[in-house]
Amino acid sequence: MQMKPDVKIAWLQADLAWENPKANRKYFEAQIQSLDKDCDLIVLPETFTTGFPVDPKQFAEPENGESMDWMRQMAEQTGAVVCGSLLIETNGFFSNTLIWMRPDGSFERYDKRHVFSMGGENESIKAGTKQLTAELKGWKIRPMVCYDLRFPVWSKNRLLENGDFEYDLAIYIANWPAVRSYPWKQLLIARAIENLAYVLGVNRVGTDGPGNVYSGDSMLVDFKGGILAMAKEGEEQTFIESISMRQLQAFRQKFNAGLDWDRFKLYDLQE
Repeated sequence: MQMKPDVKIAWLQADLAWENPKANRKYFEAQIQSLDKDCDLIVLPETFTTGFPVDPKQFAEPENGESMDWMRQMAEQTGAVVCGSLLIETNGFFSNTLIWMRPDGSFERYDKRHVFSMGGENESIKAGTKQLTAELKGWKIRPMVCYDLRFPVWSKNRLLENGDFEYDLAIYIANWPAVRSYPWKQLLIARAIENLAYVLGVNRVGTDGPGNVYSGDSMLVDFKGGILAMAKEGEEQTFIESISMRQLQAFRQKFNAGLDWDRFKLYDLQE
């Protein structure tokens, strides 16, 4: 078996300018341009252009709008995949959409499945129906958005018939309030352990327009639940970390709980 190379990830814990896409793009552009040029993946928080929640009728962009053009430019300039979510309008519907933008300008999208009903997100944002598994340097990566973290079935890894795992790295980008920071940290660790995969959680800091406070607590967790890197509470920070397929495969071979996982299938979620 040919060993897949390490993946070098940059992730940015930032204080988002409330309802100000131009200012946020300018900030992230400066941070991205200061990164090492050999990163493979750059991860931004949820709704990185506006903060959350905001009125999608005012701030949603078309799929190939200004912010996606900016992501395309950043990916081309750095040679890295750039991912983050923003509000997208498609055929009159609004979605909280994670964009996986490649350096060649091609992209994939994941529409947030679990919209936050308790915060009213379901009243304006259409829930997604499909998972996304993206590939990068032979790695299989499952990106998700914020509230998705609380739903283990949606996050569940699978062992395929050929013995491969459905994904190797799960990513959760978020605007997750400080008042619920404890479950954020515990669930990131749990998702890594139960899915035999790396997990990266990228959250924002600061205070938004309605007064919600965010502590960040962004972290990278290994397949055993060990914290490889964790941002300081409440501070803007940029991390660059590499993850090892060799170490992941060695652990999966030593302790392959996937052999005993319950087999299941997600039903078609299309309405």
